[in-house]
Amino acid sequence: MTLRPPAEVRRIVYMGTPELAVAPLLSLHQAEYEIPLVITRPDARRSRRGSPQPSPVKSAALDLGIRVSDSVTDASEVNADLAVVVAYGRIIPTALLDRLAMVNIHFSLLPRWRGAAPVERAIMAGDSRTGVCLMAVEPELDTGAVYRRDETEISDDDTLETLRGRLVEIGCDQLIDTLAAGFGIPEPQVGEPVYAEKIRSSELEIDWLGSAVEVNRLIRVGGAWTTWRGRRFKIISASVVEDSRDDDAVPKRRDPGALDGMIVSTGHGSLQLLEVQPEGKGRQLVAAWSNGAHPQVDERFGA
Repeated sequence: MTLRPPAEVRRIVYMGTPELAVAPLLSLHQAEYEIPLVITRPDARRSRRGSPQPSPVKSAALDLGIRVSDSVTDASEVNADLAVVVAYGRIIPTALLDRLAMVNIHFSLLPRWRGAAPVERAIMAGDSRTGVCLMAVEPELDTGAVYRRDETEISDDDTLETLRGRLVEIGCDQLIDTLAAGFGIPEPQVGEPVYAEKIRSSELEIDWLGSAVEVNRLIRVGGAWTTWRGRRFKIISASVVEDSRDDDAVPKRRDPGALDGMIVSTGHGSLQLLEVQPEGKGRQLVAAWSNGAHPQVDERFGA
């Protein structure tokens, strides 16, 4: 049986790893909750030749003077009232769940997008809304009952960075407000679960047969790539070209992936390229790239 948070919470174990989990930790510290321990993933190399580096959460905790561990079992030894989990990245043992009440900040409207990449999947799927759920932690992945749910719209201009930033702000407010007001009785998740598996590099390869809207969703997630003259080519940002009733203003119909100036055709509609990154080079405005690459009319990406 999942333990519920006590009526009054003062001592909190914090469990998290990536950058998006830093802000909730800082919010708890600023709200003057006692944090005797932070648990995070072990130090890891960011590159093949680099030395092991601490996670963003570990760095933030050490800056605050908080003890850090990479052993989840240490959470049972600090006499805490509650554990708060944000993108920790590992399954928590049932034995610990039986001893310590835990809540998780999850960045989706559960049960939609359970799993590792809920924000990315929401953008890629074209969802119009998403949100944050403060839920009980259970042994099964993201199945816990929900204490609080807050929603936000996904705009056509939202990137992974902007949407994630907004969700983190919502999650911080949600957590602090709920700790102050009390958790109450959580509501079970209702609906068909949808899973948000980690994004694979192969999924970020642009299929130019898709529509301009679909391709731009992939670009907005970040890391979208194609090939140009046989080398990998990232598209950092773009915008959908709106059709016009003025035939002279509508780009000529071209093969998917074909360039005309800084506009590329898709299976339905066109994209105005804004920022790109050729293989082996830094990010640059598309005009600067075009001036150096001299693309020919109808030369194609992905060919």
